Amino acid sequence: MQKIAIYGKGGIGKSTITSHLSAALAAQGKRVIQIGCDPKADSTSNLLGGAPLQTVMDYLRQHDDPPQSLDEITRQGFGGVLCIETGGPTPGLGCAGRGIIATFRILEDLQLFSTFQPDIVLYDVLGDVVCGGFAAPIREGYAEDVLIVTSGEKMALYAAGNIASAVENFKDRGYAKTRGLILNRRNIPQETEKVQTFADAHHLPILADLPRADEINQAEEQGRTTLEAYPDADISQKFRDLAQTLLK
Repeated sequence: MQKIAIYGKGGIGKSTITSHLSAALAAQGKRVIQIGCDPKADSTSNLLGGAPLQTVMDYLRQHDDPPQSLDEITRQGFGGVLCIETGGPTPGLGCAGRGIIATFRILEDLQLFSTFQPDIVLYDVLGDVVCGGFAAPIREGYAEDVLIVTSGEKMALYAAGNIASAVENFKDRGYAKTRGLILNRRNIPQETEKVQTFADAHHLPILADLPRADEINQAEEQGRTTLEAYPDADISQKFRDLAQTLLK
């Protein structure tokens, strides 16, 4: 079982990339779990036809007891991907990081991995601030590899640097390691050179170079990934290639 956490600046396209990667892996016959670790709880919507998924935190607010079965907080989406959203607290009244930690403990109690027996688990994590809760996938040993999504924009690279430093801080404890970067283009001047300079400085490979593609927006309007809506599109092949890279 591979366990991969995907980090990056808010708005950089983590959820889009994670759901497309889940779809590409599932299309290759892999059993995939995608866990959205962002209070917006929109990580898995493109695998579920755009339908919202009840978050673990919402479930806890609505019930006196924690869920007794995985069926209460999960749903299978495109390709059989098992979708989970941690959610977050009532705005202004809690710590989203604690919600992530609480969700992970519930999933352990429900024996998620031994029950579903996934080949790959993807964590889609907010990456602007790597606090203790948002660092849980790497700090608590839930993930083994980290992918950092960035563009050539200054703030995206700044966030990527913070994430790379956070992972480096845990290196000696046997926790997750950064496997590489995913360049999600914004078509700014000298974007390739800027990201390559960052990659070289941090000794990281660029695992995928994703161009802007109209098919992604068109598919998202349908609540789908391009792997489902436009399987023959060039951008769909990009995600299949990334999936193959991660499986090697």
